Amino acid sequence: MIAATLLAEAETVLDACRANGIRLATAESCTGGLIAATLTAVAGASDVLDRGFVTYTNEAKHDLIGVPMTTIEAHGAVSEEVARAMAEGALARSRATIAVSVTGLTGPGGGSAEKPVGTVCFGLAKTGEPAATERRVFPGDRAAIRAAAVAHVFAMIRARV
Repeated sequence: MIAATLLAEAETVLDACRANGIRLATAESCTGGLIAATLTAVAGASDVLDRGFVTYTNEAKHDLIGVPMTTIEAHGAVSEEVARAMAEGALARSRATIAVSVTGLTGPGGGSAEKPVGTVCFGLAKTGEPAATERRVFPGDRAAIRAAAVAHVFAMIRARV
């Protein structure tokens, strides 16, 4: 079940995109499709959301959206460099004008001192503009981190629409 607050945020994002003629694509790793699922839980999302890529493995990131394996090997899957490549790849492989990406560590294990559980990297690529990236560390359990990541993506989109 998707939280009512996230559904309300999705509706706001969809309305803003619709008003500005924006089509969206998503490239998701740690959220596993939750961004696209939250958007499509709102009636009428099909006039904004073009497509979503769930690229949970490094191979999927490479095969589906063209993230260079050298980038993954050099920086790790959870990095701003990979998030940028994910967003750019999703934009290039869609009919969207904005593509967002998310890759991170939602736990409960897998973290390190450099990249603790809760570390999430985001990318946003918009046609005709340089891609932007962000890195955040969210508190909480797996569900809380994933929900926070979705909310952050929606905020990023609203800021660029």
